[in-house]
Amino acid sequence: MRVVRHGGFALLIAAAGVLALQAPPAAAQTYPVKPVRLIVGWPPGGAADGVARPLATKLSDALGRPVVVDNRGGATGTIGASLAAKSVPDGYTLLLGTSNELVLNPYDKMPFNTVEDFAPISLVISFPMTLVVHPSIPVSSMKQLIALLRARPGQLNFATAGAGASHLTGEMFKQLTKVNFTYVAYKGGGPAIIDQVAGHVDGGFATLPSAVSFVKNGKLRALMVTDARRSPAAPEIPSAVDVGLPDMVLITWNGVLAPAGTPAPILDRLNKDVVAVMNTQDMKERMLMHAAEVRTNSRDEFAKFIRDDLVKWSRLVQASGSRSAEGPQ
Repeated sequence: MRVVRHGGFALLIAAAGVLALQAPPAAAQTYPVKPVRLIVGWPPGGAADGVARPLATKLSDALGRPVVVDNRGGATGTIGASLAAKSVPDGYTLLLGTSNELVLNPYDKMPFNTVEDFAPISLVISFPMTLVVHPSIPVSSMKQLIALLRARPGQLNFATAGAGASHLTGEMFKQLTKVNFTYVAYKGGGPAIIDQVAGHVDGGFATLPSAVSFVKNGKLRALMVTDARRSPAAPEIPSAVDVGLPDMVLITWNGVLAPAGTPAPILDRLNKDVVAVMNTQDMKERMLMHAAEVRTNSRDEFAKFIRDDLVKWSRLVQASGSRSAEGPQ
């Protein structure tokens, strides 16, 4: 009898172990039980905010709890990202992060580490840069522009929106094509694109959302988008591959992340819901209106995407010499 009792007890322990492995933690089973905060490191009304608010509305329906957008603008997105990174990793604080603060920052010292301090959930949108010139510039193709820049080194002016994507994309273009032009720096993409439209500068790299309306009404001429394929928002603009510059694929993006240490079952639930929400026809059409394309992926795919992007942009930052020693305080 003693042997039977011990054997039965052992079987019960084994069965309990199997059930424990199959059952998710209690916190994940009940998640969420209260509102979820979605931090945006940019002011209300900006491009990132325009993604976060419809996402929050639809995600609220999917989760059955309110998802509240919390704008924490400042230091080019770094303040909001830092706050999210230091939050309790319980699934109730998320970040609508952008490539600006997560992979493009021009500082050596940052208050967070993108790879170590965040748990990626999913990419949500992406959009390329586009190379635009004023219609007065006598070129209608990338081949003609490169020939003109080589014939007149340093004489054409390219606008940049400060230290960031437009400047670094210009640096890569210089490296790949062996051309030279003069930068004119502006405090943001808005002033830069306005002066390009006015003809005060000859051209430059701008985000597709900021330039597409001026391209469509003929006030700017677009020669390329920095993607491997044409954008659905402007299929008439050649891709980097189309113009023979496949290494000019540089994408800017938004994605949802949580603080590192957030339980995996909660991250899986959020990935499933974010991907489903973003791939609704309504969200696809809404994003396309702003020249952005819905792009979602798995948690592992997004993590690899971020690591690869960090390597690519860091090389450009170092080559351009635009990284400063001190980060935002």
